[in-house]
Amino acid sequence: MAPAPSPFDPHDPLSLDELLGPEDRAVRDTVRRWAADRVLPYVADWYERGELPGIRELARELGALGALGMSLDGYGCAGATAVQYGLACLELEAADSGIRSLVSVQGSLAMYAIHRYGSEEQKQRWLPSMAKGETIGCFALTEPDHGSDPAGMRTYAKRDAGGDWLLTGRKMWITNGSVAGVAVVWAGTEDGVRGFVVPTDSPGFSAPEIKHKWSLRASVTSELVLDEVRLPADAVLPEVTGLRGPLSCLSHARYGIVWGAMGAARASFEAALDYARTREQFGRPIGGFQLTQAKTGRHGGGAAQGDPARPPPGAADGRGTAAAGAGELRQAQQRTGGDRDLPHRPDDPRRQRDLAGVPGHAARDEPGVGAHLRRHRGDAPVGAGEGAHRHRRVPVNARRRPVGSGCRAAPARGQQPPGLPARQPLAAQLWLLCLPGGQPPDPWPGNPSRLSSG
Repeated sequence: MAPAPSPFDPHDPLSLDELLGPEDRAVRDTVRRWAADRVLPYVADWYERGELPGIRELARELGALGALGMSLDGYGCAGATAVQYGLACLELEAADSGIRSLVSVQGSLAMYAIHRYGSEEQKQRWLPSMAKGETIGCFALTEPDHGSDPAGMRTYAKRDAGGDWLLTGRKMWITNGSVAGVAVVWAGTEDGVRGFVVPTDSPGFSAPEIKHKWSLRASVTSELVLDEVRLPADAVLPEVTGLRGPLSCLSHARYGIVWGAMGAARASFEAALDYARTREQFGRPIGGFQLTQAKTGRHGGGAAQGDPARPPPGAADGRGTAAAGAGELRQAQQRTGGDRDLPHRPDDPRRQRDLAGVPGHAARDEPGVGAHLRRHRGDAPVGAGEGAHRHRRVPVNARRRPVGSGCRAAPARGQQPPGLPARQPLAAQLWLLCLPGGQPPDPWPGNPSRLSSG
């Protein structure tokens, strides 16, 4: 006799949790409990005020959990697998995008740059205290006039007669900048783009905080002003020259960002589903109406298909690495149409808000759907600003080449990509979540031919 199927879980409709090992689940559960205790009770107020009070204390707590630089080895870092790091990012962003951004910038950008390209002296000086959360780091590449085109940066470093570096320029939209103890700053030099490890107490360095943001409100975002900051000769990262340095750091960070996006999708779906079960109109929960059930199926199915329907990226080689996982995720994104415009995605928070009620519901004093909505409307993913996703829309190997000449045709919009579970059974199960017993009632008892007049 075939084993009975496991009970259907709307929060994990594809049973991907079974692909995780005990240590993976332990990491996920630990981060989820921390977020439930230290973030969720307060984040609505932080979001409304546009600030993250107690960021230094939160950073130390995250360091104690091993969440800072957790995929790095040595120097006090946890040495976790790529999947464990991804799960941590998912749980943090399910609570709030700003908290996940704090962890990503600290570990996957600032610490990673020093860990991969720094000297042994730089690693010993900075990484142990950064792993504990005692020192907060920031990563400075974007400039006021150069976002998607970092090669045009104007920040410049030149040597003086004594061999010191003089660093001058401005950086914009720098997470953690105003509270950082160290900044990894990328600047042009005579030899090309170089990275510099800059103590933020250096004369000439200032980091005014940016206020009145529309997204990532519960985070610290800053402008960096560098007015002939004098640095010793050994402040430069010795192991890399050129844009390969900062762009490889961004690729490393994208791995956690993609996992985090699925945390936002899950949190939005759960908030909308709870609302559909409890909000009553016309004498019953709105989840009792087929239109709401159809929306629930589309939203839940879309969010579930964002998770890999296979062993998670980064797990193929056992321990996995975030760099390898980022490449696997990019391939999965191409297979599933991950570059589609956000309004067409069924797991778009805008559509979750539609399910959760009238426009604006949960967008004032609750961080759930409303906060995730504003996060994804106002904030471009790393490396995809200023319409970059549109420039990437046509695959390189498909330009000016007809289908059948050696390139694979992408699935048409709405068509199920090959290799993924069929959508309809999943959606059919999710339609029934809103009511006990799993059976939708007749919307118009006794008159099946009646049509709604709106």
